[in-house]
Amino acid sequence: MPAQLQLPSPAITSTPTNATFATPAHSGKADASANRDSALERRARLTARLAKLAAAGHLAPLARQVGSLGGCARPIRMTGHRTRLDTATGQILDHLDTRDLPAGELLVRCGNRRATRCPSCSNVYRYDTYQLIAAGLRGGKTVPTRVSTHPRVFATLTAPGFGPVHNQPGAAPCICGTRHDDGNPLLGTPLNPQRYDYNGAVLWNAHAPALWARFTGHLRREIAHAAGLTQRALHHHATLSYAKVAEYQKRGQIHFHTVIRIDGPTGPSSTPPAWATTGLLDHAVRAAAKRTHVRHQHRSGARETEPGQPPESMVFRFGRQIDVRAIRSTEFTGDAPVTDRHVAAYIAKYATKGAETTTRTLDRRLRFLAELAQHDLTDHARRLIHTAWHLGVRPEHAHLRLRQRAHMLGFRGHFSTRTRHYSTTLTQLRAERTAWRGRQDDAQQRSDQGQPVTDQHSDRADLTAGHTDPDAGHRTGHRAGSERHVDTGTTLVISHWQYTGSGLLPELAHLAALLAAAPKPQPEQPARPRQARRASDRAGHSTDPLTAPVQTEVSA
Repeated sequence: MPAQLQLPSPAITSTPTNATFATPAHSGKADASANRDSALERRARLTARLAKLAAAGHLAPLARQVGSLGGCARPIRMTGHRTRLDTATGQILDHLDTRDLPAGELLVRCGNRRATRCPSCSNVYRYDTYQLIAAGLRGGKTVPTRVSTHPRVFATLTAPGFGPVHNQPGAAPCICGTRHDDGNPLLGTPLNPQRYDYNGAVLWNAHAPALWARFTGHLRREIAHAAGLTQRALHHHATLSYAKVAEYQKRGQIHFHTVIRIDGPTGPSSTPPAWATTGLLDHAVRAAAKRTHVRHQHRSGARETEPGQPPESMVFRFGRQIDVRAIRSTEFTGDAPVTDRHVAAYIAKYATKGAETTTRTLDRRLRFLAELAQHDLTDHARRLIHTAWHLGVRPEHAHLRLRQRAHMLGFRGHFSTRTRHYSTTLTQLRAERTAWRGRQDDAQQRSDQGQPVTDQHSDRADLTAGHTDPDAGHRTGHRAGSERHVDTGTTLVISHWQYTGSGLLPELAHLAALLAAAPKPQPEQPARPRQARRASDRAGHSTDPLTAPVQTEVSA
C-alpha cells in the first residue's frame, strides 16, 4: 500500500448554460425523476471508485479509519505530524505522520454537542452529561456514595410572561378556546404578535446568565439566614453544590433546571450539618428566586426613549412559577417519585438541544440577516431573531453582543454549569474513556500477535451507560502501541498540525454511509425473569415524573 492514498477529487458535474434550452412546463415530476436518477448515478460512480480501492487492497484500512469516527457527521481533517521523545534518553517513543494514514489525513470527531449538527457526537455528550449528573446524586466517578444521603432538590426556574401565547394549561383549553396537540406549531406563539413584548423577551434571555449568578448568591444568603449563621461562617459548616442546564421553551424563553445539594464543610466527602434538610433547601430556593433581580441600565445616557423601544431602565426577574422537588434514591417507590435516575436523564436530554429544537430557530451563528431567507422559520422565531439583530446595533446594548447571539435568541451564557465540588468533570470522563479504549487496543494488538489476552471486565464495568458505546469512537485508525505507555512527566511532544477542512470527501462519505447501513452483530444478553425487572429498567431512563411541564405565564 502506498505511503499516502490519493483519493480522487470530488467530481463536478457541469450543466449546459445554452440560452436556447428552456425549462419544460411540466417540470415537477421531471425534476424529481432527474434528481433521483442523478443520485443513483452518483452512488453508482462512488461505489465503482470504492470497488477499485478494494481491488488494490486499500479499502480495508480506509474502512477501519472511517469506522473509528463512529458516524461523526462532519469530522475535522488535518495534516501534519507528531513525535514523542523521552527527555531522559532522547529516544523516539512514537511518531505519527498523516502521510502514513490510510486517508492521508488525520480524521478527528467534531465533538459538537448539538443533535441537529452531529447526532453521533451529541450522543456521546449526552452520555457524559448523564454520568456527570448521576455521579453527583448517587456517587461514583471519584464521588463518594454518601452523597446520596445529602439533602438535594431538583428546581426549575422559569421566565416571566411577555404576552399571551398559545399553550396547554392542563385539561383546560388554550386562551384561544382550542385544545392544542403536542405537535401543534401554534404552541408558544403569541396570540397577538403586534402586542407581544419582543424587546423584553430578547433582553430577558440576554440577562438570564446574570440572573442565575445573582440567584446563587441569594441562595447562599438564604441558607445561612435559615441556619442562623452569617455568610462568612457558612462555609465552616456546609458547602453548596449544584449543576444546572438551560432549556428553551417553545415561546423562546430560557428555563433553568438545576440540581442543588448541601454538603459538609469540605464537600461531598463530609457529612452535612443536622440543620441541613430538604425542607430548608426547598424554602431557600424559593426565597432566593423571588429576591433575585437584575437591572439593565442603558449606557447611552438618554432620558427619553423612542416609541416601540425598551425603557431606559428595565428590571428582570424570574417568573412566578418556581418548581422545587425533593430527589429520592433510585429504589424509591413512593407516589410520583423524582429519583436520581430521572433527574440525570432529564438534564442530559437538554444537554444536546438548543433553541433550534423547541423554537425552530437556527443552530449556527448568522453572518448577515439576509441569510434568514434561506431557512424555513416560524414567524415567531423570525421576529425574535430580527429583534435581537436590531437591538444589537444600539450602543446601549453593545455589551450584550446580541448580534452574535441572535440565533440563540439573545441568550449568551453557558448552557450548562456546575460547581467544582458537585461531581467529576467532562475532561476526566473523556480521559477515562480514552484510557479504556487504549486498553482494548492493547488487548487486540496482543491477540493479533498471538499473546495471551487477559479479561479486564472490571475496567470495562466502570464505563457503562454510554461510555463504551462502540459507535462513539474517537480513534484515528492509526495508533502506535508505544504511545499508550508514555510517561507524560518525562516526555517531549513535537507536533505540527494544519487544518485542511471539515467533512469527509465524497468517497469516504459514501463508505461511511455503507458502514452505517451494514447490520452490526448484537451480543447475546442473558434473559432475566420478567418479575425481576424494575419498571425503571424496562423504561430505560424514564423521565415521566418530570415531563409534566411547569405552567408558564401567558401574560405580562
